[in-house]
Amino acid sequence: MKKFKLLTAAVMSVALAAPLALTSMTASAERYVLVSHAPDSDSWWNTVKNGVTLAGKQMGVDVEYRNPPTGDLADMARIIEQATASKPDGIITTLADFDVLSGPIRSAVDQGINVIIMNSGTPEQAREVGALMFVGQPEFDAGYAAGLRAKGDGVKSFVCVNHAISNAVVGERCRGFAEGLGVKLGDSMLDSGQDPSEIKNRVLAYLSSHPKVDAILTLGPTSADPTILALQENGYAGDIYFGTFDLGENIVKAIKSGIINWGIDQQPFLQAYLPVVLLTNYDRYGVLPGNNINSGPGFVTKDGLALVEKYAGEYR
Repeated sequence: MKKFKLLTAAVMSVALAAPLALTSMTASAERYVLVSHAPDSDSWWNTVKNGVTLAGKQMGVDVEYRNPPTGDLADMARIIEQATASKPDGIITTLADFDVLSGPIRSAVDQGINVIIMNSGTPEQAREVGALMFVGQPEFDAGYAAGLRAKGDGVKSFVCVNHAISNAVVGERCRGFAEGLGVKLGDSMLDSGQDPSEIKNRVLAYLSSHPKVDAILTLGPTSADPTILALQENGYAGDIYFGTFDLGENIVKAIKSGIINWGIDQQPFLQAYLPVVLLTNYDRYGVLPGNNINSGPGFVTKDGLALVEKYAGEYR
């Protein structure tokens, strides 16, 4: 890429979105922008940042991470438009809401920018917006596998603590779990919000009004961490079946102590790392895998915590 083109892109990036530049700009390197739907408060995405950073260093390309500070999806749509205007070689983005984000993503593709969908969305949605491929975890399938596992462990009822109710794809985890369990979802999905204190209080209130519920399913550290505190407060810790999606420091500790039965690892590091590698090789050599890449699900239990515990919150 010519120097003046990179300089223009860099100036526009600073002026429009103040992105986090994860590797230093060079005159000849390709440049890729990763746009996520995550608010600044969600530490789970630190692993994604580590993945894209390492891939940028190893491939010798420039990478940027951008996100809406509060998680607002309309703001995310604008960030994708701003990233497109900066003319990167490729965009890696989540597809948290098809209705809100498909337009800006299609626009990027129409302007000749290669796009890979990661983490949120589906392979079908990725194809519909013109993306090269999808790298992530099929959410309904992951929930279904979790439901089958819980059913085998004797679970018959549950509450799904959903901290991302506006992200329909994440809700597929709850629906898949219910189907795997062989029950109707009904009112078992709890809209917890994202404030830790509010999540804790809502979990406590739900368990108080549904004392016979067998299990709890949380959808990531944002909802899992306050739920752990709720169970420690009401005395249910270790006595109620508890599964969660994703990993984090507190989740790993709770698995180790027996509060959480298992965590589902979708490997967010790979969700960010692989698209950078794929785009770089596609730009340089015209090679691309013929299939989408499933980064998960994988069940993490107390028996397999060694590397997970070592790298939780960093690479796992």
